[in-house]
Amino acid sequence: MQYQTDQIDQTTLLHLYKNMLKPRLIEEKMLVLLRQGKISKWFSGIGQEAISIGVTMAMKDEEYILPMHRNLGVFTTRNVPLFRLFCQWQGKMSGFTKGRDRSFHFGTQEYKLIGMISHLGPQLGVADGIALASKLKNRQEVTAVFTGEGGTSEGDFHEALNVASVWQLPVLFCIENNGYGLSTPTTEQYFCENLADRGVGYGMESHIIDGNNIVEVYQKISEITESMRQNPRPVLIEFKTFRMRGHEEASGTKYVPQDLMDFWQQKDPLNNFKSFLIEQGILTETNDDVFRSKIKAEIDTALDMAFTEDTIVPDMETELRDVYHPFEYEHVAHKEKTEELRFIDAISTGLKQSMEKHPELVVMGQDIADYGGVFKITEGFVEAFGKDRVRNTPICESSIIEVGMGLSIANIKSVVEMQFADFVSSGFNPIVNYLAKVHYRWNQKADVVVRMPCGAGVAAGPFHSQTNEAWFTKTPGLKVVYPAFPYDAKGLLATAINDPNPVLFFEHKALYRTVRQDVPTDYYTLPFGKAALLQEGQEITIISYGAGVHWAISVLEKHPNIQADLIDLRTLQPLDTEAILTSVKKTGKAIILQEDSLFGGIASDLSAMIMEQCFESLDAPVKRVASMETPIPFIGQLEEQYLPKSRFEIELLELLKY
Repeated sequence: MQYQTDQIDQTTLLHLYKNMLKPRLIEEKMLVLLRQGKISKWFSGIGQEAISIGVTMAMKDEEYILPMHRNLGVFTTRNVPLFRLFCQWQGKMSGFTKGRDRSFHFGTQEYKLIGMISHLGPQLGVADGIALASKLKNRQEVTAVFTGEGGTSEGDFHEALNVASVWQLPVLFCIENNGYGLSTPTTEQYFCENLADRGVGYGMESHIIDGNNIVEVYQKISEITESMRQNPRPVLIEFKTFRMRGHEEASGTKYVPQDLMDFWQQKDPLNNFKSFLIEQGILTETNDDVFRSKIKAEIDTALDMAFTEDTIVPDMETELRDVYHPFEYEHVAHKEKTEELRFIDAISTGLKQSMEKHPELVVMGQDIADYGGVFKITEGFVEAFGKDRVRNTPICESSIIEVGMGLSIANIKSVVEMQFADFVSSGFNPIVNYLAKVHYRWNQKADVVVRMPCGAGVAAGPFHSQTNEAWFTKTPGLKVVYPAFPYDAKGLLATAINDPNPVLFFEHKALYRTVRQDVPTDYYTLPFGKAALLQEGQEITIISYGAGVHWAISVLEKHPNIQADLIDLRTLQPLDTEAILTSVKKTGKAIILQEDSLFGGIASDLSAMIMEQCFESLDAPVKRVASMETPIPFIGQLEEQYLPKSRFEIELLELLKY
């Protein structure tokens, strides 16, 4: 192997070697412990150390790196204490996830490392978000993110590259092409000669680097990253390397031809570099023995500490508390001055006032800039706040949600608009698997609001009319808001943006221009988890949210003799269970109205809760009323039949007779 070391001093060369040696010795120890049954699983990076070390040493300490399973060298080169790493792998409290996740599925702001999730692709868009924050703050920093050749088949990879290219974000996309995605060879992963060639399609600079040559990796990445700091842009790197062990140790390597293993064994990055350093008189066998002894002693000491640390004792209160980032609600009272606003205007005004309150808040979505959004909610925002903060996005819901997560890691709030709530399915994975879990896993806030224009009643058909809140109310870690009135929408949106947790904010399209209300002109907040009691009565409790509240009001106006408690939930997560149970215990009857189809909707959980906690107070079965068990049809008469508006009146009157 050829090493061009003219521009690297001997101290740096030895540093490169020692940084490669450390993860190799850790891995060798882990393989022994695995055979002894002292650890349960291991993902080996043996043979790929040069990539992790070369990239990390080329980065500045304050720059973020997003590594993967086989990047142990990133962590050790950033000097993450071995004791903490070993505790992480053993599920001990001194690790990074309190035993809630394993191996490298964690992040640490202290060392500017953001770990992966098993879905691989989402971290690429997160890197975009971190890089966007660096660019907005003029920090001249690079963000490096790793993936394997298998991960490049995911849609998130293509979305992230496209966004980074369009926005010229300083992201170093590192592909470790190690021959196999688990057991699937590269010939079955992609149909091009080099993955670096994909950069051309995104107008992106790309390079192929020998991933087993530590000097080439370090020198070229140092040059590229320095250039990126001066001229922010994304760069795609394909590192040619090989995975000498199985995907994880239980997988084995029987599917790899022996001659291929022998070829790459000869290209071992550590052994070859050691031989070179000895030939050049930079390293001696004696010095190498000293290095190895010191590292092994450090490993043994840290292992002893990790093994002797007490195992985690489960505590239910701690587990539940850590699902959400702490949020101290600050009530901002409004003044007396009001103006009559439509529902849509209240949201627009509330969003604008939050943009003024939070000078770094970024809003992102399709067509939201000059066009003002398909519903014109952000009309005029570009003139007020500029295109850095009001960002048109490509059609890539997954990546833009991930960008929001990256901005949050860099301590910037964001609001992401789904053009229609239906389209959130294209960004479902990062919401439920990244945003929802990230605080519980490693104490990182996901300060992202996802606006969700939803609902039927406007003849928009199966792909623009869903009210899909139940997808998210069952996902721990998310908050779900669903206002029915302009006053509530404005105040709750302000709170959603203040809240450092991920919030799904549902806005019913049929209410946008049909519902008006006097709304305070100034900025104010409303608390989550507090339902509104719109009408009081002794006969029955009606529970609804969104458009269903207005349907219930219409029926009660038609039947003024019905004495009902009408509860508008306003937020579905957190839920005002006290208001519900207090009312039902008083009235003895409950009917729940939702626009979503019946099975699996929130009404089912509310009904179960009422039956469990109010059974002795009930005078009749709890009734659920919902839309038909079909997709939402387009034509008006079919949509009217689909929705539960007319059925609600019938069911309410029947329940009153019970």
